Amino acid sequence: MAAAAPRSVMRASLGGSFATAPSWIVTVDTIVVGAGSAGCVLAARLSEELGRSVVLLEAGPDYPSEAELPAEVRKGFTATPTHDWGYVSEPGLGIPPIAQWRAKLVGGCSATNATFALRGSPADYDDWAAQGNPGWSFSEVLPFFRKLESDAAFDNEWHGQDGPLPIRRYSHESLVPGQAEFLQACVELGYKSVADHNAPGAIGAGRLPVNSVAGVRQSTALTYLAGARGRPNLTIRAASEVDRVIFDGRRAIGVRLVKGEEVVPTGRIVLAAGAFGSPAILLRSGIGPASDLEPLGIHVMVDLPGVGRNLRDHPRFALRFAAPRPSSPDEVPGCQALLTLRSSDSVVGHDLQVFPWAISQTDTATSPTGGMMAIHVSVMKPRSVGQVRLRSSDPSAAPLIDPGYFTHADDMPRMLKAVAVARQLARTSPLARFALRELAPGPETAEHHDLETAIRTGLATYFHPVGTCAMGSSSHSMAVVDSRGNVHGVECLSVVDASIMPSIPAANTNVPTIMLAERCASWLG
Repeated sequence: MAAAAPRSVMRASLGGSFATAPSWIVTVDTIVVGAGSAGCVLAARLSEELGRSVVLLEAGPDYPSEAELPAEVRKGFTATPTHDWGYVSEPGLGIPPIAQWRAKLVGGCSATNATFALRGSPADYDDWAAQGNPGWSFSEVLPFFRKLESDAAFDNEWHGQDGPLPIRRYSHESLVPGQAEFLQACVELGYKSVADHNAPGAIGAGRLPVNSVAGVRQSTALTYLAGARGRPNLTIRAASEVDRVIFDGRRAIGVRLVKGEEVVPTGRIVLAAGAFGSPAILLRSGIGPASDLEPLGIHVMVDLPGVGRNLRDHPRFALRFAAPRPSSPDEVPGCQALLTLRSSDSVVGHDLQVFPWAISQTDTATSPTGGMMAIHVSVMKPRSVGQVRLRSSDPSAAPLIDPGYFTHADDMPRMLKAVAVARQLARTSPLARFALRELAPGPETAEHHDLETAIRTGLATYFHPVGTCAMGSSSHSMAVVDSRGNVHGVECLSVVDASIMPSIPAANTNVPTIMLAERCASWLG
């Protein structure tokens, strides 16, 4: 039987602020808001059903092919902030404001990140299921991890070979100075060698899996979306920022764009605008804590206290060392090696990361040798919780972002342990030949009080915010969506992105977010 012809997009423009709208003839089956790591996956998978019309809305620009990408977006050796929302966190507990890079282009953060392709621990996903979310245990999400990837190194029960996302590991011969030596120093200190960081139970040191090929970042735009662009039932609209969701009663019937207050009607809306963007849209739509919305003059559609709460992020800190000056300033991969470890024997899986960053040329005022190397550390299972709130109902106003770093007493001791491990590695041969002298925070910051102060003042985000629209049952006071991403208290509205993660994985969150989108797409389909 031939597929039904896709329905065309009908657009209307309405002024003013309102919670309901006239009954339109619905001409779009599904709108996906946000073309990032999750949104591109959703648009590609949902449009596989040719009888379903899908519109993908993105606030930033669209570069339809690899040849059209700006150079810094094309190169996958390091993250780039050139297409960014410009968000900055609120200061807290001795921590200054921190830039919170969030990509603003088709591909989202998958188009600007450092391409770490990690899953985390099976315990991360078993925890999601244990929190009342059926379908999210590791055994249940493993098929979707396999579905998303094409792993060039491993063909076994844990990995996929036919997925859109290519996963690669640098060969030993291609490791740049300092990376192989980091791995050898880990072995010298007794850490286990790991061939596959994505194998269940893998803890130790090994070469990093990445989703870049020949130096080109393989975003969800270049992988998932590229294969769907020619479908007649998929419309991609760049430069289309969404203000809020429009309702008829409690049924979502469309979205209002910022530009021109254009309204796009639809049968179902899926927010995939990320851990800052999705809660902000819900809040402007009147879905969130009434105590936050009423002072801003926003009509409360559904009093959901969890919207914007439960923000989790990986805090990151860099130790910097004088290093031999590189012979040339050629661009090289930033990171090719990784150490994962436990902060204590009571930890299930791993909760700390330590990784070296490539040696770079610098001026002698920064490093007396003219070269500098960094070792980054992060607490991967933080217990601290932050929040996202609106400054105003104006969509042009950046949200108030409070990451809550180190508000839980358990997190700083674990960060101190990670710093101690990094320092020990830097003193161990053969890495000691490259990490010549600690420049920052400096060897004089040995006492815990001084080192804590240095960590707080030098802290950075690892760019992995999650949890602000957490999934859980309707009986859970802080749950925003159910286990399939449907927003509690309304109809025809879902959230599918990192914001629905109830807890943060012990991994860089790009691959877990892609998995999450694959999982939810199977239900939405």
